[in-house]
Amino acid sequence: CFAMLGLHPCNVKPGWEQELAQIMENTAGRKIYAIGEIGIDLYWDKTYLNGQIAAFKQQIALAKQLDLPIVIHSRDSFDEVYAVLEEEADDKLRGIFHCFTGTAEQAKKVTDLGFYLGIGGVVTYKNGGLDKVLPQIDIQHIVLETDSPYLTPTPHRGKPNESAYLIYIAEKVAEVYGIEVEAVADITTKNSKTIFGV
Repeated sequence: CFAMLGLHPCNVKPGWEQELAQIMENTAGRKIYAIGEIGIDLYWDKTYLNGQIAAFKQQIALAKQLDLPIVIHSRDSFDEVYAVLEEEADDKLRGIFHCFTGTAEQAKKVTDLGFYLGIGGVVTYKNGGLDKVLPQIDIQHIVLETDSPYLTPTPHRGKPNESAYLIYIAEKVAEVYGIEVEAVADITTKNSKTIFGV
């Protein structure tokens, strides 16, 4: 098991500073592989945008201090997240854009900053759009993920997601890139090991 710690943006509410302090304390003396999920989520509520930005920046600083990658949660907030990343960009800032579902232009912006794109079940959806985006992005910039129990890939959509369904994501990515599923597994596993340092 590879641990990751972070204050999810949906948990940024009054008193979030104390919760973040507790999370930061828990990094001491433990083997942590990433700081995340962190970022900005404007899907449910825009009330705490400023707090989400502040928490995001503090956790980026922690990741840099610990020389760890970040795993970014960005929902209805690409521009806001990207603005923070541009501001914080340096040779220590790296990570994964979790559950990436953006445009080819957004994918290029993210990968130009050295980030990987986390590709999950949405790639298997008929109208997900990633089948049009991925061919414009080098496979060296992606990792596979499940987001269990959410975003279950076709043919199990509507049921709880699980790690065993990663094969459906890999098969669709292989189809999109026109390569063997084994090549997708090899490349994306190498990418994951690189970003997490394992």
